[in-house]
Amino acid sequence: MTSFIVRTRRVVTPLALALFAAPLAAQRTTTVSTGPASTQKASVFDVTPYAGYMHFGHYLDGPLGTSLKSANAPVIGAQLGLALGPNFGLIGNVAYGSANLQVGVPILGGVDVGTSKHVIYDADLEYRVPMQSSGAQSITPFVQAGAGAISTKLENSLVNTSATNFAFNGGAGVDVTIGRGFGVRAMVKDYVGRFDVSGSTGLPVKGDMTHNIAGSLGVRLSF
Repeated sequence: MTSFIVRTRRVVTPLALALFAAPLAAQRTTTVSTGPASTQKASVFDVTPYAGYMHFGHYLDGPLGTSLKSANAPVIGAQLGLALGPNFGLIGNVAYGSANLQVGVPILGGVDVGTSKHVIYDADLEYRVPMQSSGAQSITPFVQAGAGAISTKLENSLVNTSATNFAFNGGAGVDVTIGRGFGVRAMVKDYVGRFDVSGSTGLPVKGDMTHNIAGSLGVRLSF
């Protein structure tokens, strides 16, 4: 009887240890195998088509409070981003807008006298402010600064002229990531430049240094 109990213990004890260790091994295997899969891969490129609204500054200020400017108007554009590190990136941007050309007259306000068309292109450095994220969802503020140019074409019954002028720019916004590789970008950007047609017309017409401010909302796709 004693020998039977000893033999039984020799069989049952290793079996019990094996049964106890099996769930732990399975749990450890699951943790190891799913760990890398849950790590989100950092994106390298992103594309953001957007639409917005732009406030144009005065091209010229004339006598008695008169001025020449484009009316505020919608703009459309797209940004292409390249990651240079965890928080830094290089941005290329192009946008287009068409608006009424207005002469500002005291009391009467803006009087439409023609049309204006604008193509904006610039390159910027972007700094992204790291914040806490929850799974695939996150909120990331950012700032941009750079330089480029604004090509402007003014047309009416008397004048038809165009010029491409250098412009600095700076902006800030926020990215709201909704899912992996997909999010929304809201941004405000200020283009600071001068409308100068002396190079294209030979006339000594050098406009004021102006602020052209655009607010936009776009869809950000990351790869």
